[in-house]
Amino acid sequence: MAIHKILIVDDSPTERYYLTDILVKNGFSVSTAENGEDALVKMRAERPQLILMDVVMPGANGFQVTRSIARDPELAAVPVIICSSKNQETDRIWGMRQGARDYFVKPVDPVQLLARIAALDAA
Repeated sequence: MAIHKILIVDDSPTERYYLTDILVKNGFSVSTAENGEDALVKMRAERPQLILMDVVMPGANGFQVTRSIARDPELAAVPVIICSSKNQETDRIWGMRQGARDYFVKPVDPVQLLARIAALDAA
């Protein structure tokens, strides 16, 4: 199934705008959520095909939400890519252990992001 609908989960309006701009210009349909709780509600309602997840947010952090997605039979097939300012190798490893398919450090490189989405599409 080709990835077309992407949910961006980030509490920063600037980051949501930056990622939305990249994705929309490349033909993706984008929705956004400001926190993990909103993300889970939107996932069930909108059925995105990919999630770009921040880590540091109010309420449930991105690691916790990614783990919830990975453990939910209804949502587990949706790939999560973490996009975080947390740049330690231990953060990347922990994110992947929670169920993320990839981990990018902000600012996200548009070329790398689009290449990773294309690779997920091909898988």
